[in-house]
Amino acid sequence: MRKILVHVLFLSFLALSPEANSGAKASSPSFRQEGQLECYSCHPEIKEFRSKGKHMGVSCENCHGRLTEHLKDPSQLPETRTDHAACGKCHKEQYESFVAPNLLSKARVEKASFRSRSPLFDKLVMPHGFTKEHAEPRSHVFALLDHLLVDRAYGGRFQLKDWTKISDAKAVERNVWDVLLDKEPGTNDQKVFLPQTATAANPVCLSCKTQDHILKWKYLGDKDSRAKWDRTSKVVEFVRDLKHPINCYVCHDPHSAGPRVVRDALIEAVVDRGEGTYPYDKEKSKKTTMTKYVFRDFRAIGLLNRGDSVLMCAQCHVEYNCNPGHDPRTGEAVTMADRRANLFPWVNVFDYNEKMRAYNFKDFKHAVTGASLSKLQHPEVETFWMSKHERAGVECKDCHMPKVKKGKKTYTWHGQRSARYLIKDTCTRCHKYWTEREAEYQVDAIQNYIRGKMTKAEFWLAQFIDTFARAKERGVEEEVLKEARKIHDQAHIYWEWWTAENSDGFHNPEMARESLTRSIDLSQKGIKLLEEASAKAPKGQ
Repeated sequence: MRKILVHVLFLSFLALSPEANSGAKASSPSFRQEGQLECYSCHPEIKEFRSKGKHMGVSCENCHGRLTEHLKDPSQLPETRTDHAACGKCHKEQYESFVAPNLLSKARVEKASFRSRSPLFDKLVMPHGFTKEHAEPRSHVFALLDHLLVDRAYGGRFQLKDWTKISDAKAVERNVWDVLLDKEPGTNDQKVFLPQTATAANPVCLSCKTQDHILKWKYLGDKDSRAKWDRTSKVVEFVRDLKHPINCYVCHDPHSAGPRVVRDALIEAVVDRGEGTYPYDKEKSKKTTMTKYVFRDFRAIGLLNRGDSVLMCAQCHVEYNCNPGHDPRTGEAVTMADRRANLFPWVNVFDYNEKMRAYNFKDFKHAVTGASLSKLQHPEVETFWMSKHERAGVECKDCHMPKVKKGKKTYTWHGQRSARYLIKDTCTRCHKYWTEREAEYQVDAIQNYIRGKMTKAEFWLAQFIDTFARAKERGVEEEVLKEARKIHDQAHIYWEWWTAENSDGFHNPEMARESLTRSIDLSQKGIKLLEEASAKAPKGQ
């Protein structure tokens, strides 16, 4: 049953972009004319998609192999390509830009260091696994590799066969396992192999690193006899079934060639919960819509009525739950079996805590204060909402994947870099009165200012934590400590949002300043509360 379902889903919506494969070996006329019609007899929805899109003339055979055998015997499953090179046959420039790493964006740059953006990070989030390694992002082609290597994920189990492979983008794109060594290939249990590592990875983590598993994963990762993988699967076993980073079909529907999303938690937030594509702008939500298509009560995709790179990027560049946690009211564990372990809050920093209270979910308890805290991810999209650039109609692609010209051909550059490395094709394209140096100066001015506020917010949070420890030691009443923990929770969110968000405030400097100064105010308020209580406590007299 599982095999039949997997095949049905493959033909229903995975087949890697037929436009990408139109340069493949031509199909025989008999199959194109007769076999394709036979495919439609079982897959009518694909006929609907293809008849409206740019791929309508491309044969199924360009992306699926062993179709003749399958048509003779449905139990013989076809083959489907999931790699980027398939698309690269027709979209050469897009493919080459994707696999060309940005060597100016360095690998394994630890955020929690005194030379980076978050020097007090370990103190502020202890004992969370992110204290083991919290690295700056780099080119998307390395997304899966870097996840497997990071010290907080698999206990140091996976290592590079050769350190020089850290920049071998083409090898990583072909098959990440060609460059990795598994320290214990015969086992699937998570365990620590190296000191100062953690085993915090789980199957939901992989949803933003690859979608190789798209047909083996039920909507939201629910357990199902037809699904090979789910939220509770052994993650070590799961990752061995994956090869490629962030696939083309994450954003491009392979049958219609239209814009889409596949990330289940985003579809749930926008469609199932009815919060819309732009929750702070109902009119824009009406103009940019997402339609949910469910395939055989198993998987779902979200087709967009028009291209919108903000939504496509929102599949990953958001704050989300992708891990177990606890209910702050009761202290009870929230396990991976719970759907809250795969959730997009879909709100900005100021509304985040209220949303999570509604879900009764927190990620961890702080080692010193015992406060139930959130571990924030990378909320670029929620930060971008209502910013000056977003209000002006700018999208993610305009700054990170601009249109570039090669000879007489113009195409969308797929390397996904910071606009800092693309100023000629981004900033100065709109701000024509600036030179490239002047544009970079403007970016620096914003980021320098916000980094300063981030550092100050960290300092005062650290002071608050130290003050809490002293107050507890002096015997301050539990009611006061309880109130201080509430302050800690909110001050933490107002700070960590910005060390998790990767623009250093550039995406929305006004929001960044407001949030970070609120964090400072709250930390100072908490310090005052605790110091006053300490002065009255028995041990403080």
